[in-house]
Amino acid sequence: MPDHAWRAAVSTLGGSPVDTDLVARYSEPHRRYHTLAHARSVARDAVTLVPLSSQETAVLTLAACAHDVVYDAVPGTDEQLSASWATDWLTRSGLAPFAPRVSSLILMTIKHTADPSDPVACALLDADLAILGSPASDYDAYASAVRQEYSAVPDDAWRTGRSRVLNSLLERDKLFLTPAGRDRWAARALRNLARELESLSGDVAT
Repeated sequence: MPDHAWRAAVSTLGGSPVDTDLVARYSEPHRRYHTLAHARSVARDAVTLVPLSSQETAVLTLAACAHDVVYDAVPGTDEQLSASWATDWLTRSGLAPFAPRVSSLILMTIKHTADPSDPVACALLDADLAILGSPASDYDAYASAVRQEYSAVPDDAWRTGRSRVLNSLLERDKLFLTPAGRDRWAARALRNLARELESLSGDVAT
């Protein structure tokens, strides 16, 4: 569970784990994709992508656990509030010196860009996008779940906005920033993204 991973990472960095509302937040009823399962998979995958020290692994785990802890389908604001949440709870755990780094990693998920020389950031962003390279059935379930999270958005606006996002991902020079991420997920991700984009275009045509 992300809560266990969070507490273990806090301990690794020399802090004193305290009870947080992490599980309660990820269990909110309006969530369909950005749930405990997503946080768990990001935390699990991120630490396997690049060689890291124990301290880097702990910092990466904290960022992975907290990156969507606030989620109300408001891009940008959600990440900023999640970063603030991490800063608050790390400070309560005696890890204020690590809060700026964890916060900055979370904020990188807004634009999903990172300096290639920052392996921790690259690993976090790749793991967050791993679902794009999943089998087609899993990808379709993800896409449907995200649509449900944005259920307040009218269909036409959704198709326009979602198509813009998909195109921006397809146009990237490197969708995944780590060699391991590219090897694991890139080829299938490009197929999934193109397939969803085509389906959205088909919806418009009909």
